[in-house]
Amino acid sequence: MNRNRYLLPAAFAVSLLTFIVYAGSFSGDFINYDDKSYLFEDPVIRQLDLPSLISMFASSHAGWWMPLTWLSFAVDYRIWGLNPFGFHLTNTLIHAANSALVVAIAYMTLNRGKESGPDPASCLPQLLFAAAAGLLWSLHPLRVESVAWIAERKDVLNGFFSLGAVLFYLRCHRGTESDKPVRADFYFSLALFYLSLMAKSVSVVLPLILMAVDLYPLKRLGRETIWQRVSEKIPFFAGSAMVVLGTFITAARSNYLVSYEMFPLSQRLAVSGNAIIEYCRLFLIPAGLSPLNVIPDPIPSIYTFKALLTLAIIIAVILCRRLPSLQSCWFCFLLPFLPVLAFFQNGDQAFADHFTYLPAVAPSIAAAALLLWLFERTKGVSRALSLFAMLSVLGMYVLLTVRMFPVWHSTESFWSRIIAIQPIAINYKERGRNYHLDGRYRDAVADFSAAIERIPETLRPYSYNFYAFRAESLRCAGQYAEAVRDFDTAISMLPHPVYFHHRGLALKALGRVTEAESDFRRGGKVTTPVVWFDREL
Repeated sequence: MNRNRYLLPAAFAVSLLTFIVYAGSFSGDFINYDDKSYLFEDPVIRQLDLPSLISMFASSHAGWWMPLTWLSFAVDYRIWGLNPFGFHLTNTLIHAANSALVVAIAYMTLNRGKESGPDPASCLPQLLFAAAAGLLWSLHPLRVESVAWIAERKDVLNGFFSLGAVLFYLRCHRGTESDKPVRADFYFSLALFYLSLMAKSVSVVLPLILMAVDLYPLKRLGRETIWQRVSEKIPFFAGSAMVVLGTFITAARSNYLVSYEMFPLSQRLAVSGNAIIEYCRLFLIPAGLSPLNVIPDPIPSIYTFKALLTLAIIIAVILCRRLPSLQSCWFCFLLPFLPVLAFFQNGDQAFADHFTYLPAVAPSIAAAALLLWLFERTKGVSRALSLFAMLSVLGMYVLLTVRMFPVWHSTESFWSRIIAIQPIAINYKERGRNYHLDGRYRDAVADFSAAIERIPETLRPYSYNFYAFRAESLRCAGQYAEAVRDFDTAISMLPHPVYFHHRGLALKALGRVTEAESDFRRGGKVTTPVVWFDREL
C-alpha cells in the first residue's frame, strides 16, 4: 500500500488552515512604503501586452529585476484594479500553497528511508509532525510581513518556486543511495529554481542549500563525493552566477546599494552578526516584531559581541561532523540570509522579518523532527503532554500572528508600530510625512517636532530637512509665522530654492508681500514640494 496516500489531505488541511488565519489580513490597505513605488509609480503593471512583458523581463524596475513578480502584479491589476483586497488574496493563496509544500518537504525528510513499508498507518506519526512543521512555519508571526505586505509578493512567489525546487530535488533522490536519480524530477527542480530567480534573486544561494540537503537528509555528500555533487549542480550554479552578475550591474547603475565608504566592512560585520542572532531569537521568541528595524546610530557594542557569537556558532557547527542533521539545518537556515545581510546593504534596516521566509523552513522541520523523536520515545501521559505542548505553541503563534495584522492596516499603523518599537528621529519623520500627505498637518507638526528632538549626531548635517518638513506642515496648517521661523532655520543651513519658494508662500499669507516676492525671485521657477535634500545644490 502507498504510504503517501494521506500526504495530500494533510497538506491541503494545513494549507486551508493557513489561508483561514491569514484571511484576517484582507482588510489592509496599500502601505506607502514600497507599495507605492511598485504599484502606483511603475506603469509596467498597468498593461498585459507584449511591450510590457518585454519590459518586465528585459529591464529592472524599482531597482530590481523580478519579472515574475511584476507579471503577478500585472495580472492582479488586470483583475482587481487598485483594490488592495485582490493583492492580499493572491499573497495569501501563494503562502497557503507554500505551507503545503513545506509539509511535503518535511514529510519526505522525516519519512526518509521508510517509504517501502506495507502499512500506510505506520507513517501517521511522521505525517502528523510534517503537518506540524508546515504550521510552525506558516503560522509563525515572522511570516506576517511577507504575506500582509503587498510589496513582499516577491517573498511568497519566490518561496513557491524555491520550495518546489527543493521538493523535486528530494524526489529526484528519494530512493536509496545506490538508486539512480530520477532525471525528470531533477529537471523540474532546475526549472523551478530558474523561475524562483525571476521572482526574487535571493534564491541564488539555493545550489548551496541543495548541497546541505545532500549532506542530510539525503546522506549523499562526503569528502569523496563533494566535487561530484558540485558538478551535477553546474546548471544551478550557472543560473545563480548570471543573476548575481546582473544584480551587481543593475545596483551599480542605480546606486541602490550603500557604498563601503559610507558603511565600512567592520560595521557590516557587526550588523550582520547581530542580525543572525536576532533571527534566532525571533524564531524562538517572536516578541517586539516591527516592520522596520533601523540600524542604531551609533552602532552599539553588543552588535560586535553578537557577531563574535555568530562566528563561534558557525565554527562549532562545522566541527560537529557527527551530527550532519545539525549541520544541514544550520546551513539551510544561514545560507538564505547571505544575500540580505549587511554585506549588500540597500537601506536602513538592521534586519527584517520578511528575510526569514525561506530560512525558517529548516528550523521548523527540525523542531518537528525533535517533537517526533520525543513522541516515539514516550507513551501515555508524557506523549499526551508533548502533543499538548505542540498545540499550545501553534495556538500562541496564531494569536500573535492575528495580533500583527492591524500593523498592516494602513501606512499610519505601519509607522506607529515602528515608532512603538524604535522611537527615533527618522521614524517620526516618516510618519510625519505620511500625516502631511493625508492632510493631517497638526499631527505632522507633532511628529516633526519629536523627530527634531531626537536627531542623532550623524544626521545633524542634514537637520535642515526636519525643520523644512515641519515648516511646510505649519504653513499648510495656517501657522504662517511659525512656518517662516522654521524655514529661516532650514535656509540658514541650506539655502535651497525650494525653501525660498515655500517661505515666500508663508510670507505672502502673512501680508509681507515685498519679502515674499524677494523669496520667489531667489527660488526661481522651482515650485516642487519640500522633500529630503542632501547638502549638494
